[in-house]
Amino acid sequence: MSDASGAVRAGAAGAAAPALDGVWRTGLAAAATWALTAAVTAAFPDVVRWGSTLLFAWITGIGAVLLLALAFTVQRLGRAGRLLVHYGPWLVALGLWFALWELTTAKLGWLPKPFFSPPQGLLNVYVSDAPRLLICIAYTLRLWAIGFGSGILVGFVVGVGLGWSRRFAYWGMPILKLIGPVPATAWIPCTFFFFPTTFAASVFIVALAGGIPVAILTASGVGAVNRAFYDVARTLGANDRFLVLKVAIPAALPNVFVGLFMGLYYSFAVLVVAEMLGAKYGLGWYIQFMTSYSAYASVYAALIIMAVLCSGIVKLLFVGRDRLLSWQKGIL
Repeated sequence: MSDASGAVRAGAAGAAAPALDGVWRTGLAAAATWALTAAVTAAFPDVVRWGSTLLFAWITGIGAVLLLALAFTVQRLGRAGRLLVHYGPWLVALGLWFALWELTTAKLGWLPKPFFSPPQGLLNVYVSDAPRLLICIAYTLRLWAIGFGSGILVGFVVGVGLGWSRRFAYWGMPILKLIGPVPATAWIPCTFFFFPTTFAASVFIVALAGGIPVAILTASGVGAVNRAFYDVARTLGANDRFLVLKVAIPAALPNVFVGLFMGLYYSFAVLVVAEMLGAKYGLGWYIQFMTSYSAYASVYAALIIMAVLCSGIVKLLFVGRDRLLSWQKGIL
């Protein structure tokens, strides 16, 4: 993450060059593309009624005005201004993408309804179906939090055992290697027999998807710890408990976080399937429900929410990793 932050700072420094004369030219270009999107949305009629067309035109128009104002004031905003300058090309590309998206779907109908939706179609879903989407987000986060939390907890404990104990690894590693490649969704028939409720079965599937990468990477990290660390600690009187908690686990944390990132993506990938097991609400249930009615705009809207949620959690995980492993810089 530190490397990424450095890249952002370097990129910001490089992208800030056009703003030296007092005007952020990329911001002007971004304002122009967003204004183009607003004009296309408001000026041309929709081929098919989608709803929220004027609302989308207002939002993009206000965005254009804000970008125009930022073009002359971004240098006074400090860190936030440098961040905006860095992402300026993306703002230009986003405005162009919205305009092209509008033309090919709502205005010209080249990408027809219901298979494709214009941006105001997605916006209309968020406006008109907000209460149900909020309930689905809450149900999805509850299922994911319980499943992923329990999965990584078990996976971490099992991984430490596999990496520390040769006897445990002798029996456990072949089983883990056998179960690991099997997709979590392949266990659905068994879950109906072993778990009393469909929610418990869904939790198990999410936990399995998130826990196995954590177990494998944790075992790999513990097993790869430099033996010299153990020798030094034993020389100072450390027992096995100290070696595990104070030497093996801290040294293996980079591998543990790699497993967490992998498990996070896998757990989100199986969420949709897990919420098909008799769930009453949830983004996976919502996607399945709307697909049965060919309401693909609602499907795309739910997929965007899932992508944003996953990206936000990944960002939080990066922040947590950087804070937790800051002590290792220059040591390992």
